[in-house]
Amino acid sequence: MGIVLNQSFKNTISTYLGFGVGAINTLFLYTNFLTDEYYGLVAFLLSAANIMMPFTAFGVHNAIIKFYSSFKSKTSINSFLTLMLFLPLVFIIPAAFIGYFSYETIGVLLSGENPIVKDYVWHIFIIAIAMAYFEIFFAWSKVQMQTVFGNVMKEIFHRVCIMVLLFAVYLNWLTVEQFIMALVGVYVLRMLIMKLYAYSVRFPKFKFQGIEKLSAILKYSGLMIIAGSVAMLILDIDKFMIGLMIEDIEQVAYYSVAIFIATVIAVPQRSMHQIMMPLTAKYLNENNKLALEDLYKRSSVSLLVISGFIFLLIVLNINQLYKMLPEEFTGGFFIILIVSLAKLYDNSLGNNNAILFNSDYYRMVLFFGVVLAIIAIILNFVFIPIYGIEGSAFATFLAVAIYNTIKVLFVKLKFNMQPFSLESLKVILIMALISIAFYFWEFPFYPILNITLKSLLVGFIYFALVYKLDISK
Repeated sequence: MGIVLNQSFKNTISTYLGFGVGAINTLFLYTNFLTDEYYGLVAFLLSAANIMMPFTAFGVHNAIIKFYSSFKSKTSINSFLTLMLFLPLVFIIPAAFIGYFSYETIGVLLSGENPIVKDYVWHIFIIAIAMAYFEIFFAWSKVQMQTVFGNVMKEIFHRVCIMVLLFAVYLNWLTVEQFIMALVGVYVLRMLIMKLYAYSVRFPKFKFQGIEKLSAILKYSGLMIIAGSVAMLILDIDKFMIGLMIEDIEQVAYYSVAIFIATVIAVPQRSMHQIMMPLTAKYLNENNKLALEDLYKRSSVSLLVISGFIFLLIVLNINQLYKMLPEEFTGGFFIILIVSLAKLYDNSLGNNNAILFNSDYYRMVLFFGVVLAIIAIILNFVFIPIYGIEGSAFATFLAVAIYNTIKVLFVKLKFNMQPFSLESLKVILIMALISIAFYFWEFPFYPILNITLKSLLVGFIYFALVYKLDISK
């Protein structure tokens, strides 16, 4: 577990620094420096690009992690990596031609309720390509067990750049339209820097020779397109559909603020995931079930302890945080609560995703994922017209809960291992008791001081109980 702890710790620090910068951007700069309409537009463009990214990546970033350790000779490794660099063009080049000749039709489809979207369709496509190749070069460095620099680029770099750009808008150095163009440039620049780093870790030697496992690689990459699409749909379909179905695109901005607050819970999982993916693939390729099960259980309880604490900080301090935000952004407590519970469930699964997507059973899981993505879309269509953005949050919660439950049961059935234990129950009981004890209790001070003092008190009690009960090493 040494390399997991080492790089997970560094990745957690960089991820939280990134989320700290993101919190300033999301909660204060976007809400004050852009109009609600343009903030909603930016959130919509990034959500659409995230949904498109799995197609532009063509599943390559997952295939690199799954198959890299199975190649032994330098020639086969170089041939494999060469294929990985060029394979995404199979989708990108035809998509570019279709976009060029059908721009007007696509623009009309995306801008049905919000005409402002129509002029920014190409921005979505370019950001999606930049995101895709960033993930490919990040995977390139992951398989060399180097994840820290990539995580800094993934979590911090673009958020700092966006902060600078937002201040440039505030100081009238940039117009809003120029800001959006520069935003696209930030994602392209991030991808290029990641490329240079990945090549410094292992410089490519282009080999256009036959690959022994070509059929399996192409099949896996194709299926990972579906897997990535399912994951991104569940993450971003809510914001995308709010932009399509609700006339006021400002609602995307209000929803995005609430979602960002809840998403902080996912940070530990994202940090540990970077190193758990290649390790899990390695254990599966070596058929080392004991090491795999140990990683499964340890990652589950560790993530539940950390994410449970973050959940408490969010729920117990949300009323004070809302006192510091513009009033129109302060009506999302239900969204925050319901999405936080979904993220907490996500974290409690440990490296479940890594096991499934790197095993021979990924096809069946993809089938479940496609069905649930369809369910998520249907639920959004049902609940958004009735309950607005709260309905979209509830639809997301239901989809995630169903999907995660199926994944846990499937791993139990096929590998005879599951992530939960008596320690998991102890964490949940501690969270419930602290929530009941502290939700209605506040210090009579200014919100920032109130949040700080309450968080320190809750943290002391929470971790004292975790340590006393010997829940996690």
